[in-house]
Amino acid sequence: MTSKIPTFTLNNGAKTPSIGYGTWQAQDEPALEIALEAGYRHIDTAYSYQNEKMIGNVLKRWISNGKLKREDIFLVTKLPITGNRPEGVAKYLKRSLENLQVGYVDLYLIHAPFGLQDSEGDYYIKDSDGNPYFDMSTDHIAIWKAMEEQVEAGLTKAIGLSNFNKSQIERILKNSKIKPSALQIELHAYLQQNELVDFCKENNILVTAYSPLGTPGANNFLEKIGLKLDLPDILGNPTVKAIAKKHSKTAAQVLLHFYVQKGWLPIPKSVNPERIKQNLDIFDFHLDQQDLHELKSLDAGIRIIDLAMFKGVENHPEFPFKDEKQKKISSMKL
Repeated sequence: MTSKIPTFTLNNGAKTPSIGYGTWQAQDEPALEIALEAGYRHIDTAYSYQNEKMIGNVLKRWISNGKLKREDIFLVTKLPITGNRPEGVAKYLKRSLENLQVGYVDLYLIHAPFGLQDSEGDYYIKDSDGNPYFDMSTDHIAIWKAMEEQVEAGLTKAIGLSNFNKSQIERILKNSKIKPSALQIELHAYLQQNELVDFCKENNILVTAYSPLGTPGANNFLEKIGLKLDLPDILGNPTVKAIAKKHSKTAAQVLLHFYVQKGWLPIPKSVNPERIKQNLDIFDFHLDQQDLHELKSLDAGIRIIDLAMFKGVENHPEFPFKDEKQKKISSMKL
């Protein structure tokens, strides 16, 4: 039986469950149905995931049947990188609302700090050499003002960022009427990003952790887009497994509990019914100081999602990891 889920409070006063259901690569209704039955009420999607219509169909059915009220769900979606310009914000948010079949979202994020040229019908367009057509004039302040207008119009309750670095966030903080409510970034035991997380806490920005369990199964996706990497197996780490055995929990449950205790909001993604339920059942045990010390010591600065699927992205002026001294995934032996 899943214990009561604690909440985090955003800087606009709204409350959200402290763990969510991530839907990247999720295209089937049954998994979301199982997640809702299990008790997930924070649902994270994005226009670029191309699954908003599926999510909208499920939510509409649950609301129409009286199993949920709209206010029971904390719904998050994101501005696609092909919409990263002021005129793209309202355009793509309205499309997302139509797809999701709701009148507002609870949180709207800028998906990434760099922009691509807009495209209709494609995730993004590439030249004959496979290079995306970047928009090199991405203007965060102008985009943010358009994001603020969506709050004022009632189309989103809160606004935030994803994949932004500290200096990019500082620029927005200095030039905003409405402060970012959340930052969604890659966070897990091997990439704890303490400096950035502490900065967000100081500025009352809730941190959401994507890929909190690493990326089980991601090799299949990467191979489809021409990448082959030796991705680290966080769930198989001996330290994590030992702590899980000690508490009679799964490795995933230990990690997710650890993240919530650190003040992160993890959004694990799974389509396996048993794991969907297990990932939510993390509030009935306690990690002691030794457990916490050992888990914190796993931080190795290993970034899995380095945005390499966008060929040449490191040349964009707003590429967020320019100054990051990260370890090469393919050379890690963990």
